[in-house]
Amino acid sequence: MSQTLQPGALSAPAPQAKASTSEALVALSVMLATIIQVLDTTIANVALPHMQGSLGASSDQITWVLTSYIVAAAIMTAPVGYMAQRFGRRRLFLWSVGGFTITSMLCGQASSLNEMVLWRLLQGVFGASLVPLSQATLLDTYPKEKHASAMGIWGVGVMIGPVLGPTLGGWLTEYYSWRWVFYINLPFGILSMLGIYFFVPESETRKQRFDALGFALLALAVGALQMLLDRGELVDWFEALEIQLYAIATALGVYLFVVHSRTTPTPFLSLDLFRDRNYVSGVVFIFVVGITLLATMALLPPFLQQWKGYPVMTTGMVLMPRGIGTMISMMLVSKLMQRFDARGLILLGMGLISISLWVMSGFTLQVSQHDLVWTGILQGLGLGLVFVPISTLAYATLAPQLRGEATALFSLSRNLGSSIGVSIVMAALTRNLWINQQQLGERVQIPPGMGLPSMDQVSALPAELMNTISQQAAEIAYVNDFQMLMWINIAAMPLVFLLSNPDRKG
Repeated sequence: MSQTLQPGALSAPAPQAKASTSEALVALSVMLATIIQVLDTTIANVALPHMQGSLGASSDQITWVLTSYIVAAAIMTAPVGYMAQRFGRRRLFLWSVGGFTITSMLCGQASSLNEMVLWRLLQGVFGASLVPLSQATLLDTYPKEKHASAMGIWGVGVMIGPVLGPTLGGWLTEYYSWRWVFYINLPFGILSMLGIYFFVPESETRKQRFDALGFALLALAVGALQMLLDRGELVDWFEALEIQLYAIATALGVYLFVVHSRTTPTPFLSLDLFRDRNYVSGVVFIFVVGITLLATMALLPPFLQQWKGYPVMTTGMVLMPRGIGTMISMMLVSKLMQRFDARGLILLGMGLISISLWVMSGFTLQVSQHDLVWTGILQGLGLGLVFVPISTLAYATLAPQLRGEATALFSLSRNLGSSIGVSIVMAALTRNLWINQQQLGERVQIPPGMGLPSMDQVSALPAELMNTISQQAAEIAYVNDFQMLMWINIAAMPLVFLLSNPDRKG
């Protein structure tokens, strides 16, 4: 009977154990690559003031340390599918991890702003492919019935960066030096390269024409949009000619890219991707989810540090349960998907996120650490229940040969959603803070004899009173932002019905 088994069939426990070990080693190797890339998106934020002094940069100039990385990574995510098909996924993975690790070390030893921006830009170029390559590798390594588990592993890698980044960056900067924010990538990069070299198989390669014009148009649109989002708050958004030009370049790039893709015989992105309803729905859904994904993490650190007076380490410890909740649900969700419809789990997750945001919309400056922790855990549980099923269903009906391009576009959509979400909440926060200060200042009753010339100018109020007004204004502004995120999340819930579950009827 054993002679009739096909190659690769599991005839005894030993091959199964071997397969499980191989899958685990591949997962560990690619997860390390995912973590260092996602971690570097946020870890440098808290170190910026220290970098500013060392590099002799102004407050406006130092933001290019973040902008150069984000823009380069966004643009270079798009061609990952083509490069993996042309050069081989394993080879591209090794070059990307190696380049990312080397440029991380160069960032750590930078002695001027120009050097830092150059190395950060190259770091973004090399790091752009790590997340989509890791997702594609796990989908190909694990059999279809284990795709939910694979996406759970991948999701932990993607989510751990935004959670641990600010805490780890603050700890390294405070107790060592801001340079260790970059040096810490060295051991993980080396371990990841060794794991990929020994355990990740090479994919098939095929030569195909590179649509340079299509890539250039998409790069123009993505790059201009990222610049618009990153620079908008600094230059008062559309009041500045710079932002108006970015908006025109974005719209023009998108329009020309669509027209070009529909008319060229070999478009940059295969049109077959857009014929798969599940995949397109998944890309749209992850974009909307991305809006709330990082926005909360962008709001809470300044709320806790600036207005509640928490030190960096305390802020990190209070926010860490959110990541713990996410990892717990990601570990459990693959089992739940075997018993329940994945779409129901997504709705449950969105519901938990909405409840947490509703509770957060009642936060005051007297909010307790207990409330911060349990709402974070609740939101983390919801994110895990949303992230894994979406990532699984998006590829459920997609042809395997399209996964390279598909994972790149999926990651790009998630990142753009996150960028837009962060920009929206920070712009709303700044605007509402200013408006609230003016309105509260006008309503203050000044006792006779204080000698204030006018009630029209808030700046004329005594410093102590002005501080109280600023605190109340900030409290209201943060509440408004949390409410806005809650309604965005609720409005996105009906999108789940665009997804289909091929493992179930309907």
